[in-house]
Amino acid sequence: MRRFARPADLGLPRADYAVLRRLDTPQKIQAFLIGLKQNFEPDGDTCRPVGAVLRTGRAHCIEGAMLAACALWVHGEPPLVVDMRAKRDYDHVVAVFRRHGRWGAISKTNGIGLRWRDPVYSSLRELAMSYFHEYCNKRDHKTLREYSVPYDLRRVDPRIWVSGKKNAWSVPEALDELRHFPLVNGHHMKAVTRRDPFERRVGRLLQYSRPRVSAKRRAATSARRRRRPGSA
Repeated sequence: MRRFARPADLGLPRADYAVLRRLDTPQKIQAFLIGLKQNFEPDGDTCRPVGAVLRTGRAHCIEGAMLAACALWVHGEPPLVVDMRAKRDYDHVVAVFRRHGRWGAISKTNGIGLRWRDPVYSSLRELAMSYFHEYCNKRDHKTLREYSVPYDLRRVDPRIWVSGKKNAWSVPEALDELRHFPLVNGHHMKAVTRRDPFERRVGRLLQYSRPRVSAKRRAATSARRRRRPGSA
């Protein structure tokens, strides 16, 4: 496993590699992800590789996490991602990094609660728990239940998740097979409340407006997404 990803390792055009080279801190990577428009998957589920995200300027969470991990790799940091599982809700995937022994996270999401985390968390469990309160479904139930061990994307051929021409479904499939750890159990959940009315109003704020689709198409898309991680 190479420490630094070179252009030949990634197979990206020179201009795309130059973009990643400019993202030389986690903060710059996060700012870049925030600037990407949201991929609402109007034509069906996607897990587009890094090059496709750079070309289209759109991403959802696992696509943003892969881009962030790739940028970290370019600068000599391991391209690690963590999968967070939810009950009756979408999974969320973040890129993770360490500073002075503490964990932080880089995240792409259209809402307000599941974004960047400063590198102040002493463990991945502590980091994952920081998402618990804001991780809610449309019925305002707090749905986060598990987090995975970190997955090093160097285990996957860059021709699949970086420069590939097709959806990189092998990445979410690998994440789904990882060991996951519970954050809460049934006894804990008895004391958990739903979001209050003010939190509900704030939670409906989105960075990018969702395009209008028919109810039938929306239901079909939601059913497909629940079978794959990373559609937040």
